[in-house]
Amino acid sequence: MTAKKSQSRFALPELGGRQEGRRPARVGDSIKQEVALLLMRKIKDPRLYNVTITQVKVTPDLRRAWIYFSCLDEDVKEVLAGLNSAKGFMRTHLAKVMGMRYVPNLEFQHDLAGERMAEMDKIFREIAEEDDSGTE
Repeated sequence: MTAKKSQSRFALPELGGRQEGRRPARVGDSIKQEVALLLMRKIKDPRLYNVTITQVKVTPDLRRAWIYFSCLDEDVKEVLAGLNSAKGFMRTHLAKVMGMRYVPNLEFQHDLAGERMAEMDKIFREIAEEDDSGTE
């Protein structure tokens, strides 16, 4: 007769699904916070004054990070060139602060969500103005 393995209430959770995504999300949040602080306090490039970091996505192996940014009334190509020129400085700072074995390679992408929200807001305002003028 074989004995069943008893389950302890102190057992570690099963690996899978949700557990794999927690660390990359936490690392992404840390990278977002540190890069935003660098842009505000240490990086003096005039091309990066009106840049906002919207989100950071990190691969499960923590080797690559996509940093999404938005910029107000700026040329996206100039902002992207400024971010790429500061990439080495950012990685060096992240290596010192985060204490990870490997610092992810940083890749920057323009986040169009802010622009799309502004366009939708403009359309909704126009519709509301048409409705207000039509009821009078």
